[in-house]
Amino acid sequence: MKKIFVAGHNGMVGSAIMRQLQNSENVEAVTRNRSELDLLDQQAVREFFAVEQIDQVYLAAAKVGGIVANNTYPAEFIYENLTIQNNIIHSAHLAGVQDLLFLGSSCIYPKLAKQPMTEQALLTGTLEATNEPYAIAKIAGIKMCESYNRQYGRNYRSVMPTNLYGENDNFHPENSHVIPALLRRFHDARLNGDAEVIAWGSGKPMREFLHVDDMAAASIYVMNLSQEVYDANTELMLSHINVGTGVDCTIRELVETVAKVVGFEGEIQFDATKPDGAPRKLMDVSRLKALGWQAKIELEQGLALTYDWFLANQDNFRK
Repeated sequence: MKKIFVAGHNGMVGSAIMRQLQNSENVEAVTRNRSELDLLDQQAVREFFAVEQIDQVYLAAAKVGGIVANNTYPAEFIYENLTIQNNIIHSAHLAGVQDLLFLGSSCIYPKLAKQPMTEQALLTGTLEATNEPYAIAKIAGIKMCESYNRQYGRNYRSVMPTNLYGENDNFHPENSHVIPALLRRFHDARLNGDAEVIAWGSGKPMREFLHVDDMAAASIYVMNLSQEVYDANTELMLSHINVGTGVDCTIRELVETVAKVVGFEGEIQFDATKPDGAPRKLMDVSRLKALGWQAKIELEQGLALTYDWFLANQDNFRK
Protein backbone atom coordinates (compact mmCIF):
# COMPACT_ATOMS: atom_id res chain seq x y z
CA MET A 1 0.00 0.00 0.00
CA LYS A 2 1.43 3.37 -1.08
CA LYS A 3 0.84 6.30 1.30
CA ILE A 4 0.30 9.50 -0.68
CA PHE A 5 0.05 12.91 0.97
CA VAL A 6 -2.02 15.43 -0.99
CA ALA A 7 -1.18 18.85 0.41
CA GLY A 8 -4.03 21.22 -0.36
CA HIS A 9 -6.63 18.46 -0.80
CA ASN A 10 -9.54 20.87 -0.29
CA GLY A 11 -8.42 23.15 -3.12
CA MET A 12 -9.44 22.88 -6.74
CA VAL A 13 -6.40 20.89 -7.94
CA GLY A 14 -5.88 18.92 -4.75
CA SER A 15 -9.49 17.76 -4.65
CA ALA A 16 -9.31 16.71 -8.31
CA ILE A 17 -6.17 14.67 -7.58
CA MET A 18 -7.95 13.11 -4.61
CA ARG A 19 -10.93 12.07 -6.77
CA GLN A 20 -8.63 10.28 -9.18
CA LEU A 21 -6.43 8.68 -6.52
CA GLN A 22 -9.52 7.24 -4.86
CA ASN A 23 -10.06 5.15 -7.99
CA SER A 24 -6.55 3.71 -7.76
CA GLU A 25 -5.72 0.41 -6.14
CA ASN A 26 -3.14 0.01 -3.36
CA VAL A 27 -3.22 3.73 -2.52
CA GLU A 28 -3.83 5.29 0.89
CA ALA A 29 -4.44 9.01 0.44
CA VAL A 30 -3.34 11.02 3.48
CA THR A 31 -4.83 14.48 4.04
CA ARG A 32 -4.87 17.12 6.75
CA ASN A 33 -7.17 20.11 7.11
CA ARG A 34 -5.66 23.47 8.02
CA SER A 35 -6.88 23.06 11.59
CA GLU A 36 -5.06 19.71 11.80
CA LEU A 37 -1.80 20.78 10.15
CA ASP A 38 -0.69 24.37 9.58
CA LEU A 39 1.61 24.16 6.55
CA LEU A 40 3.14 27.51 7.55
CA ASP A 41 4.41 25.90 10.78
CA GLN A 42 7.79 24.34 10.05
CA GLN A 43 7.93 22.20 13.19
CA ALA A 44 4.40 20.88 12.70
CA VAL A 45 5.12 19.90 9.11
CA ARG A 46 8.39 18.23 10.07
CA GLU A 47 6.66 16.22 12.81
CA PHE A 48 3.89 15.18 10.41
CA PHE A 49 6.36 13.69 7.94
CA ALA A 50 8.40 12.05 10.69
CA VAL A 51 5.32 10.22 11.98
CA GLU A 52 3.34 9.40 8.83
CA GLN A 53 6.00 7.64 6.71
CA ILE A 54 4.72 9.08 3.42
CA ASP A 55 5.75 7.51 0.08
CA GLN A 56 4.64 10.25 -2.35
CA VAL A 57 3.66 13.92 -2.06
CA TYR A 58 1.47 16.03 -4.34
CA LEU A 59 2.26 19.62 -3.36
CA ALA A 60 -0.96 21.34 -4.45
CA ALA A 61 -1.26 23.63 -1.43
CA ALA A 62 -0.83 27.31 -2.29
CA LYS A 63 -2.27 30.76 -1.81
CA VAL A 64 -3.87 31.58 -5.15
CA GLY A 65 -6.04 34.30 -6.66
CA GLY A 66 -6.67 36.50 -9.66
CA ILE A 67 -5.17 39.83 -10.69
CA VAL A 68 -7.03 41.81 -8.00
CA ALA A 69 -5.98 39.46 -5.20
CA ASN A 70 -2.34 39.40 -6.37
CA ASN A 71 -2.26 43.19 -6.53
CA THR A 72 -3.91 43.60 -3.13
CA TYR A 73 -2.01 40.99 -1.10
CA PRO A 74 1.51 40.67 -2.62
CA ALA A 75 3.20 40.09 0.74
CA GLU A 76 0.91 37.20 1.62
CA PHE A 77 1.35 35.67 -1.83
CA ILE A 78 5.14 35.54 -1.67
CA TYR A 79 5.48 34.71 2.04
CA GLU A 80 2.84 32.01 2.30
CA ASN A 81 3.76 30.22 -0.91
CA LEU A 82 7.50 30.24 -0.18
CA THR A 83 6.91 29.04 3.37
CA ILE A 84 4.49 26.24 2.48
CA GLN A 85 6.70 24.78 -0.24
CA ASN A 86 9.90 25.16 1.77
CA ASN A 87 8.36 23.37 4.75
CA ILE A 88 6.92 20.50 2.71
CA ILE A 89 9.85 19.90 0.35
CA HIS A 90 12.51 20.05 3.05
CA SER A 91 10.50 18.02 5.58
CA ALA A 92 9.73 15.39 2.94
CA HIS A 93 13.44 15.13 2.21
CA LEU A 94 14.37 14.82 5.88
CA ALA A 95 11.81 12.02 6.26
CA GLY A 96 13.25 10.13 3.29
CA VAL A 97 10.36 10.75 0.90
CA GLN A 98 11.74 9.99 -2.56
CA ASP A 99 8.83 11.08 -4.79
CA LEU A 100 7.22 14.52 -4.81
CA LEU A 101 5.30 16.53 -7.41
CA PHE A 102 5.32 20.32 -7.12
CA LEU A 103 2.52 22.22 -8.83
CA GLY A 104 3.45 25.64 -10.18
CA SER A 105 1.87 28.08 -12.62
CA SER A 106 2.34 29.45 -16.13
CA CYS A 107 2.98 32.88 -14.59
CA ILE A 108 6.59 31.77 -13.99
CA TYR A 109 7.34 32.80 -17.57
CA PRO A 110 8.34 36.31 -18.68
CA LYS A 111 5.51 38.71 -19.54
CA LEU A 112 6.69 38.98 -23.12
CA ALA A 113 7.91 35.42 -23.58
CA LYS A 114 7.83 34.08 -27.11
CA GLN A 115 4.58 32.24 -27.78
CA PRO A 116 3.88 29.43 -27.24
CA MET A 117 5.98 29.38 -24.07
CA THR A 118 8.50 26.58 -23.84
CA GLU A 119 10.06 25.36 -20.62
CA GLN A 120 13.31 26.97 -21.81
CA ALA A 121 11.73 30.45 -21.45
CA LEU A 122 12.08 30.30 -17.67
CA LEU A 123 14.24 33.14 -16.26
CA THR A 124 14.80 34.76 -19.66
CA GLY A 125 12.91 38.03 -19.04
CA THR A 126 10.84 40.31 -16.80
CA LEU A 127 7.77 38.86 -15.12
CA GLU A 128 4.25 40.26 -15.32
CA ALA A 129 4.15 42.87 -12.52
CA THR A 130 0.68 42.03 -11.25
CA ASN A 131 1.65 38.55 -10.05
CA GLU A 132 5.44 38.77 -9.73
CA PRO A 133 5.55 37.81 -6.00
CA TYR A 134 3.52 34.66 -6.64
CA ALA A 135 5.58 33.80 -9.73
CA ILE A 136 8.87 34.18 -7.86
CA ALA A 137 7.65 31.81 -5.16
CA LYS A 138 6.76 29.23 -7.79
CA ILE A 139 10.11 29.61 -9.56
CA ALA A 140 11.82 29.06 -6.20
CA GLY A 141 9.80 25.86 -5.76
CA ILE A 142 10.98 24.50 -9.10
CA LYS A 143 14.59 25.29 -8.29
CA MET A 144 14.29 23.83 -4.81
CA CYS A 145 13.04 20.53 -6.25
CA GLU A 146 15.83 20.50 -8.83
CA SER A 147 18.44 21.29 -6.18
CA TYR A 148 17.34 18.41 -3.94
CA ASN A 149 17.41 16.11 -6.96
CA ARG A 150 20.92 17.23 -7.87
CA GLN A 151 22.36 17.14 -4.35
CA TYR A 152 20.45 14.27 -2.77
CA GLY A 153 19.23 12.17 -5.71
CA ARG A 154 15.57 12.84 -4.97
CA ASN A 155 12.78 12.43 -7.53
CA TYR A 156 11.07 15.78 -7.03
CA ARG A 157 9.24 16.80 -10.21
CA SER A 158 7.42 20.00 -11.17
CA VAL A 159 4.43 20.61 -13.42
CA MET A 160 3.40 24.07 -14.62
CA PRO A 161 -0.31 24.29 -15.46
CA THR A 162 -1.87 26.91 -17.64
CA ASN A 163 -5.00 28.71 -16.36
CA LEU A 164 -7.13 26.15 -14.51
CA TYR A 165 -10.84 26.01 -13.89
CA GLY A 166 -13.44 23.49 -12.77
CA GLU A 167 -15.02 21.88 -9.75
CA ASN A 168 -14.14 23.44 -6.38
CA ASP A 169 -12.92 26.69 -7.95
CA ASN A 170 -13.16 29.95 -5.99
CA PHE A 171 -16.30 31.86 -7.02
CA HIS A 172 -15.70 34.89 -4.78
CA PRO A 173 -17.05 37.97 -6.63
CA GLU A 174 -13.80 39.96 -6.26
CA ASN A 175 -10.94 37.56 -5.59
CA SER A 176 -11.59 34.78 -8.11
CA HIS A 177 -9.94 33.89 -11.41
CA VAL A 178 -11.48 34.86 -14.73
CA ILE A 179 -13.67 31.81 -15.47
CA PRO A 180 -15.42 31.49 -12.09
CA ALA A 181 -15.76 35.28 -11.94
CA LEU A 182 -17.43 35.33 -15.36
CA LEU A 183 -19.66 32.34 -14.63
CA ARG A 184 -20.94 33.97 -11.47
CA ARG A 185 -21.35 37.38 -13.09
CA PHE A 186 -23.36 36.03 -16.01
CA HIS A 187 -25.37 33.75 -13.73
CA ASP A 188 -26.35 36.65 -11.47
CA ALA A 189 -27.09 38.86 -14.47
CA ARG A 190 -29.40 36.24 -15.96
CA LEU A 191 -31.26 35.79 -12.68
CA ASN A 192 -31.58 39.56 -12.20
CA GLY A 193 -32.72 40.15 -15.75
CA ASP A 194 -29.83 42.55 -16.40
CA ALA A 195 -29.64 44.07 -19.87
CA GLU A 196 -25.83 43.96 -20.00
CA VAL A 197 -22.73 42.56 -18.36
CA ILE A 198 -19.45 44.46 -18.14
CA ALA A 199 -16.34 42.31 -18.50
CA TRP A 200 -12.98 43.51 -17.22
CA GLY A 201 -10.25 44.51 -19.67
CA SER A 202 -10.21 45.03 -23.40
CA GLY A 203 -11.08 41.44 -24.33
CA LYS A 204 -8.00 41.25 -26.57
CA PRO A 205 -5.53 39.21 -24.48
CA MET A 206 -5.29 35.53 -25.37
CA ARG A 207 -5.45 32.81 -22.75
CA GLU A 208 -5.33 29.04 -22.56
CA PHE A 209 -7.60 27.17 -20.16
CA LEU A 210 -7.31 23.64 -18.77
CA HIS A 211 -10.02 21.78 -16.89
CA VAL A 212 -8.85 20.70 -13.45
CA ASP A 213 -9.69 17.03 -14.09
CA ASP A 214 -7.21 17.08 -16.97
CA MET A 215 -4.66 18.72 -14.68
CA ALA A 216 -5.11 16.02 -12.07
CA ALA A 217 -4.74 13.28 -14.67
CA ALA A 218 -1.57 14.90 -16.01
CA SER A 219 -0.13 15.26 -12.51
CA ILE A 220 -0.64 11.61 -11.67
CA TYR A 221 0.73 10.61 -15.07
CA VAL A 222 3.93 12.68 -14.62
CA MET A 223 4.39 11.51 -11.03
CA ASN A 224 4.34 7.86 -12.13
CA LEU A 225 6.57 8.11 -15.19
CA SER A 226 9.65 5.92 -14.97
CA GLN A 227 12.83 7.75 -14.02
CA GLU A 228 14.38 6.69 -17.32
CA VAL A 229 11.58 8.21 -19.43
CA TYR A 230 11.38 11.37 -17.32
CA ASP A 231 15.13 11.98 -17.44
CA ALA A 232 15.24 11.38 -21.20
CA ASN A 233 12.73 14.19 -21.80
CA THR A 234 13.88 16.80 -19.24
CA GLU A 235 17.08 18.42 -18.00
CA LEU A 236 18.50 18.29 -14.48
CA MET A 237 18.16 22.04 -13.88
CA LEU A 238 15.35 22.63 -16.37
CA SER A 239 13.11 19.77 -15.40
CA HIS A 240 9.63 21.29 -15.11
CA ILE A 241 6.89 20.26 -17.50
CA ASN A 242 4.20 22.51 -18.98
CA VAL A 243 0.64 21.22 -18.67
CA GLY A 244 -2.02 22.68 -20.94
CA THR A 245 -4.12 22.15 -24.02
CA GLY A 246 -1.81 23.93 -26.47
CA VAL A 247 -4.85 25.93 -27.68
CA ASP A 248 -5.84 29.46 -26.66
CA CYS A 249 -8.64 31.97 -27.27
CA THR A 250 -9.22 35.68 -26.74
CA ILE A 251 -10.85 36.82 -23.53
CA ARG A 252 -13.69 38.14 -25.70
CA GLU A 253 -14.22 34.64 -27.10
CA LEU A 254 -14.12 33.20 -23.58
CA VAL A 255 -16.67 35.75 -22.35
CA GLU A 256 -19.02 34.98 -25.22
CA THR A 257 -18.72 31.22 -24.60
CA VAL A 258 -19.44 31.65 -20.88
CA ALA A 259 -22.51 33.74 -21.72
CA LYS A 260 -23.70 30.95 -24.05
CA VAL A 261 -23.17 28.24 -21.43
CA VAL A 262 -25.00 30.23 -18.74
CA GLY A 263 -27.80 31.29 -21.07
CA PHE A 264 -27.32 35.07 -20.77
CA GLU A 265 -28.82 36.84 -23.79
CA GLY A 266 -28.11 40.51 -22.97
CA GLU A 267 -25.35 42.82 -24.19
CA ILE A 268 -21.67 42.37 -23.31
CA GLN A 269 -19.45 45.42 -22.77
CA PHE A 270 -15.70 45.54 -22.02
CA ASP A 271 -14.17 47.94 -19.47
CA ALA A 272 -10.74 48.70 -20.96
CA THR A 273 -9.76 50.71 -17.85
CA LYS A 274 -9.32 47.42 -15.97
CA PRO A 275 -5.97 45.60 -16.21
CA ASP A 276 -5.46 43.04 -18.97
CA GLY A 277 -2.37 41.28 -17.64
CA ALA A 278 -0.02 39.67 -20.15
CA PRO A 279 -1.05 40.02 -23.82
CA ARG A 280 -0.84 36.29 -24.47
CA LYS A 281 -0.12 33.16 -22.43
CA LEU A 282 -0.02 29.93 -24.41
CA MET A 283 1.93 26.91 -23.23
CA ASP A 284 4.10 24.82 -25.49
CA VAL A 285 3.09 21.32 -24.39
CA SER A 286 5.32 19.37 -26.76
CA ARG A 287 7.41 18.02 -23.86
CA LEU A 288 4.30 16.58 -22.19
CA LYS A 289 3.01 15.16 -25.49
CA ALA A 290 6.39 13.50 -26.04
CA LEU A 291 5.91 11.87 -22.65
CA GLY A 292 2.60 10.44 -23.87
CA TRP A 293 -0.13 12.65 -22.40
CA GLN A 294 -2.51 15.30 -23.75
CA ALA A 295 -5.68 17.04 -22.55
CA LYS A 296 -9.11 15.61 -23.36
CA ILE A 297 -11.73 18.14 -22.14
CA GLU A 298 -12.72 20.86 -24.66
CA LEU A 299 -13.33 24.39 -23.32
CA GLU A 300 -17.10 24.61 -23.87
CA GLN A 301 -17.59 21.13 -22.43
CA GLY A 302 -15.46 22.03 -19.41
CA LEU A 303 -17.33 25.30 -18.86
CA ALA A 304 -20.65 23.45 -18.92
CA LEU A 305 -19.36 20.92 -16.37
CA THR A 306 -18.11 23.76 -14.16
CA TYR A 307 -21.39 25.68 -14.37
CA ASP A 308 -23.35 22.53 -13.49
CA TRP A 309 -21.15 22.11 -10.42
CA PHE A 310 -21.63 25.77 -9.49
CA LEU A 311 -25.42 25.40 -9.73
CA ALA A 312 -25.32 22.38 -7.45
CA ASN A 313 -23.13 24.19 -4.89
CA GLN A 314 -24.11 27.85 -5.29
CA ASP A 315 -25.40 28.18 -1.71
CA ASN A 316 -21.75 27.90 -0.61
CA PHE A 317 -20.82 31.00 -2.65
CA ARG A 318 -23.23 33.54 -1.17
CA LYS A 319 -21.56 36.76 -0.04
